Amino acid sequence: MRIQVNNTMFCLVDVQERLFPLMNNQDLIEKNLLTLIKGLKLHKIPFIINEQYKKGLGQTISSINALVSEDLHFEKTTFSSCKNENTLEKIKSMNKQFIIVAGIETHVCILQTCLDLLDNGFTPVLVTDCVSSRTQNNTSMAIKRLIQAGVIPTTYESILFELTKSSKNPVFKEISALVK
Repeated sequence: MRIQVNNTMFCLVDVQERLFPLMNNQDLIEKNLLTLIKGLKLHKIPFIINEQYKKGLGQTISSINALVSEDLHFEKTTFSSCKNENTLEKIKSMNKQFIIVAGIETHVCILQTCLDLLDNGFTPVLVTDCVSSRTQNNTSMAIKRLIQAGVIPTTYESILFELTKSSKNPVFKEISALVK
């Protein structure tokens, strides 16, 4: 099943100031997330930004927030973004089949968000090189579980080129430059 630009949105989960520094491979994850976000913006994919308990965990980290400050932000106290009624209502109102998911922590908020997206009839697309937990084992086990549950795994480069489809796409050169 092909993931199409016109049937896709992006859900960023909890990449926040006080939580992100604790993540495994944080520098690589930040670099990958920035590339993914820039590429999805070129494709004009709609975004939803989720932030867990901002008073305690802070805002989305500044490098990413600079790119998504104009997008819809939802604060939550539930682990799953979908258990926040406003977030789930907005996702449903966008009428998209594919929900690209990235962020932290893979074994908690990402896992529960993806499972709830499945339960609500959506097709989550997990960007495996744009998710992390405090330990690699937690990340790996969560990814395995999500794949078994029916989530589509991908990488940032793969999803960006899948959405681009062809070298004739007007954003192809910009996407190519991003991933180099």
